Amino acid sequence: MLDVVVYLLYRAGLAIIAAMPLRFLFAFGQFLGVCAWVVSGKYRRLAKRNVAIAFGNEKSPPELRRLVRRHFQRLGANLLCGVKLCTMPPEKILRHVKVENIESMGSQFRAGVPVVLILSHLGIWELFAQLMPKFVGFVRNASVYQGLGNRFIDEHVRRTRSQTGLELFDRHDGFEPVIELLRSGGGVGVLSDQHAGDHGLWTPFFGRLASTSPLPGLLAKRTHAAVIAAAVYTTGPARWRMVFTERFDQPGASVATLTSKINEVIEQQIRLAPEDWFWVHNRWKTPQPNFLLARYKRGVHLPPGVSAHDLKPFRILIRSSNWLGDAVMSVPTVRAIKNGRPDAQVTVAAQAKIAPMWNLVPEVDAIIPLPNGSLLPAVSLLRRRSHFDVAILFPNSLRVALESWLAGILRRVGYRGHWRRWLLNQPVPEARTPGPPEHHSLRFLRIARECGAETSKSEGPTSNIQIAVADQPLKIGLCPGADYGPAKRWLQGRFAEVAAKISAQSSAQWILFGTKNDVAIGDQIAAAISDHCVNRIGQTTLDELIDELRRCRLLLTNDTGTMHLAALLGIPVVAIFGSTEPRLTGPLGNGHIILRHHVECSPCFLRECPIDFRCMKAVSAEEVVDAVLSIVRKKI
Repeated sequence: MLDVVVYLLYRAGLAIIAAMPLRFLFAFGQFLGVCAWVVSGKYRRLAKRNVAIAFGNEKSPPELRRLVRRHFQRLGANLLCGVKLCTMPPEKILRHVKVENIESMGSQFRAGVPVVLILSHLGIWELFAQLMPKFVGFVRNASVYQGLGNRFIDEHVRRTRSQTGLELFDRHDGFEPVIELLRSGGGVGVLSDQHAGDHGLWTPFFGRLASTSPLPGLLAKRTHAAVIAAAVYTTGPARWRMVFTERFDQPGASVATLTSKINEVIEQQIRLAPEDWFWVHNRWKTPQPNFLLARYKRGVHLPPGVSAHDLKPFRILIRSSNWLGDAVMSVPTVRAIKNGRPDAQVTVAAQAKIAPMWNLVPEVDAIIPLPNGSLLPAVSLLRRRSHFDVAILFPNSLRVALESWLAGILRRVGYRGHWRRWLLNQPVPEARTPGPPEHHSLRFLRIARECGAETSKSEGPTSNIQIAVADQPLKIGLCPGADYGPAKRWLQGRFAEVAAKISAQSSAQWILFGTKNDVAIGDQIAAAISDHCVNRIGQTTLDELIDELRRCRLLLTNDTGTMHLAALLGIPVVAIFGSTEPRLTGPLGNGHIILRHHVECSPCFLRECPIDFRCMKAVSAEEVVDAVLSIVRKKI
C-alpha cells in the first residue's frame, strides 16, 4: 500500500514539474539546492569530504566550501530540469542541449563495431536515454541499470524509456543479453563512476584508490567493442552541452588497464565542470570490514607510470598499547596493516614514554607522542593532525576508544574491551573456539586479519642490524627488574652469581638496565660484580636504552618490556619466566632461550607470590650460565 501512495505522489510531482517552464525550474531547483545545502548536514559533510579528496591539494578550504555550495545548487537545478526534459520529445530537448562529436559513435556503428558508452553522473545524465535512439537509432541501443525499490515507479521508468526505443537491462538479470546486443552491432551505456563495493577493481580516481566496476572493460573485451565516453555539462540557465569523446580503448589492453583508463577519462570530464558531478555519492567509501585490500579477488591495479607513492594516502591511525612489551608484540600487526594496501599511511599514537620505540619500525610513517594525564589534551593533539580515515585501537580501554571518538575519526576498530562497544563501529570478534594459549602477537594479528590484511606470512619483529661485532669486547645486557611485580623477578643474588661466573670465563662486561624502581636491585648486583659492571638502571631514556642494547651481544632478563625490545632489535635473549606464561608473552623471533620451571600453580599471573616463590627458585644459576654461554659461543 505504501508503494502505491508513493507512486501516486511521484506521478503528481511529475505532472506539476512538466507543466512549469524550464528556466523557472532551473532557478527554483537552485533555490531548493541551497536549502538542501543548509539543512542536510550529512550530505554536505559527505560532499565536502569528497571534494577534499579530489581537489584538496589544488584548492583552498574556502574554494572547496564554495564548490560544495555551488554543487548543491547545480544538483537541484539539474534534477528538476531533468524530470521535465525526460517528458519532452527529442526535438524540443535539442533546443536546450547542444550535442558535440556524436559522429565518434556513428562512425563506429557504420563500420559494424559495437560501442560501450561510458556514462557518469554529470549534469542531466538521463538525457542519454532520450537522445541516443534519435542519433544512432539505426542500431540497437541499451542501458544497464539497477531496478528501483518501488515496483510501480520502476515499471513507469522502464516504460517511459522504452518509448524512445531504448532497451533496458537490469544488472541483477545477468549480462548475457547485453553481450548478445553488442555482438549484434549495437551500443550499450554503462554508468561507471559509482563505488563498486567488494566486487570492484581498486584503481586510482583523482589519485585515490576507488573500487571501480570492471563491467565496461569486460563487455568490451568479450565483444571487441569500441569504448567511448560521454558527459553532459551545464552551460547556463536551462542550457546544456552533451559531448562525446573519441574511442580511447587500446588494442590488447587488459580489463584492469581499461578500467583505470575509464576512471582517468571520467576524472577529466569532471574537472571541466566539477559543480555538475554527483559529489553526494560516497565514491571513496571505506569498505566494511575489509578496508585493507590484500585479499580482494580483483585486487589493486595501478596504471603505467603511477606508483604507490603517487597515490593520495589512506590515513590509518594506530593507537599503540601503553606497555612497551605489548607495543613490541603488536609490530607484526602494524606491518601487516601497512602492507594491506599500497596507499596506506600509518600513524602511530603512543604514550610519550614508549613513542621512540616506533622509530624502529620502518612501516610507520609518523608518530604522535601522547601526553600523560587527562583525556582532552590527547584528543586535541589528534584533532590537529591529518584527517584519519580509520583508527585501529590496540588497547582495550574505554579511554582509548574515547580518544578516537572525540577526535572525530569515522571508522573505529578494536576489540570490544571494557565498556566501550558503543564507541566502536567495527568491533573485532574474539576467537570463537577455545584452544591452546594464543600468543599476544597473534591476538593483535587478528585485528589486521579482520580488516582484510594478509597475515599468514607475518614475520617476527626484528628491526635492527646489531652494532656489536665479534672483535669488540663482549657486552651482555642484564635486566633484573620487572615493573609488573616481584613475582616476575628472578632472585637478584642468582643474577649476581651468574654474572660473576660468566665474567670469570669470558671477561664479559655487564650493562645493567632497568627503571628507577629497580635501582636498589641494581646497586646490589653492581656491588657483587664490581669492575665487570656498568650500572645504567634508572639512568637511560628509551632512546638511550635502544642505543646501548644494540651494543650488547645478548640480554639476560626477566619477562619484561626490555626483553621484547631486545627481540625487536634482533638481540638474542635469555629470558627467565615465573608467574607469567611464555606461550602468551614470550619474545618473538628466533635464537632466544626461555627458562621456565612449570610448577603446580603455574602460571598464576600474580604480581606477588603468596607462597614460597617456587617457580623462580627452581631456576638454578647453573642452567642460566649454560644458556648464556651457549649463545655467546655461537656468536663468537
